[in-house]
Amino acid sequence: MSIFDTLREALASEAPVALATVIASEGPVPGVGGKLLVRPDHEPVGTLGDPDLDRVVARDALGELAAGTTGVRHYGAQGQANEADVAVFVESFAPPPQLLIFGAVDFTGALARVGKVLGYRVTVCDAREVFATTARFPFADEVVVDWPHRLLERVGGQLGPRDAVCVLTHDPKFDVPAVLAALRTDVGYLGAMGSRRTTDDRNRRLRDEGATDDQLRRIMAPIGIDIGARTPEETAVSILAEIIATRTGRTAPSLRDAAGPIH
Repeated sequence: MSIFDTLREALASEAPVALATVIASEGPVPGVGGKLLVRPDHEPVGTLGDPDLDRVVARDALGELAAGTTGVRHYGAQGQANEADVAVFVESFAPPPQLLIFGAVDFTGALARVGKVLGYRVTVCDAREVFATTARFPFADEVVVDWPHRLLERVGGQLGPRDAVCVLTHDPKFDVPAVLAALRTDVGYLGAMGSRRTTDDRNRRLRDEGATDDQLRRIMAPIGIDIGARTPEETAVSILAEIIATRTGRTAPSLRDAAGPIH
């Protein structure tokens, strides 16, 4: 199978894949146009013209793919760092980032709708079958009737820096196991809804279950940035804005780090 057949197959199945191409070289080797196709848990396909360069670029391409970014990287002819003999364009073809929303509550529909506008693959999960329906959440790509922590046990290994988990349940029997399960993943954003009193109570319960201070610092709670949101739609904007700020490394006026009422 050619490198382009492999790329076409990966794209058709929405599997993450990165294509690295030499776009400039000061010497005859590696040659311009050399290509290396990189996929998680697969051996690279193709070559850039040097095995050491292939090894280094494959590693870096996986990093670009995890972040969902595309760009040009520079190397020595054998992949040396801090050199610029070779320019390699790494193009990431990553599936849409995932937004997992736990809790079929009033805010969930608005959050799913805004998440879809921003390009997320949205999953709504609630253990209560009467509330977790596609009729209530038509914008969700998937509605799962199950306990949130059990869903995370199945899909948590797929979550990475581009993905987000939002726990909106307001119920310790749901949200404590869900947060604990999310903390065991590499998800880039983890937020939990609730008042400051609810947040303090949840953090106490999480500590009782073994959560560390470092882990608790990963949780954005109360969820969202401090824009005075009142309606479900405004709250959804607040939450997605915080998710974007977290992903891009920007500082936002988080409700978690503020004081006083959250509404």
